Amino acid sequence: MPKIDENRPFIAVHIAVLTMSDTRTLEEDTSGSLLVKLASEAGHKVVDRAILPDDTEKIAGQVKSWIENRDIDVVLTTGGTGFTGRDVTPEAVKPLFEKEIDGFSALFHQLSYAKVGTSTVQSRACAGVASGTYIFCMPGSPGACRDAWDGILKWQLDNRHRPCNFVEIMPRLEEHRQG
Repeated sequence: MPKIDENRPFIAVHIAVLTMSDTRTLEEDTSGSLLVKLASEAGHKVVDRAILPDDTEKIAGQVKSWIENRDIDVVLTTGGTGFTGRDVTPEAVKPLFEKEIDGFSALFHQLSYAKVGTSTVQSRACAGVASGTYIFCMPGSPGACRDAWDGILKWQLDNRHRPCNFVEIMPRLEEHRQG
């Protein structure tokens, strides 16, 4: 059964949070604020935060700049994962992935189904790795962000989680680039 190994010291990761919205400001961004709060309460360091309109080039540019920043380990995005004409987060971010984390989407939908039933099919939540940085794209609702954090990210971003977690393999994400 998965558990936290209290004998291991906690390692904080550095997180950037990006919200996609054509209508909200940072002050009105409940989903982004929730992700900042949950990550901080877990002991992680939120080192940057932004809000952008639903624009493929702007989203890709921001995420790419965070991927290139060695001080950022994880990018959390919220919003733009639906099917409307303005929902472009997966189109903006997936081309940056070197590897997709298919299990994130599968588990997110399983957790979401338990709460919202078949409405979970309206989300294109996704995740991947690029240049040693984890990227997780979640829907724009606070409930979906909480489900993703409480059910997946809180555990996988804790190096004490057993039997395995994302943090302990971070040093090996770039080993294919090493000579």
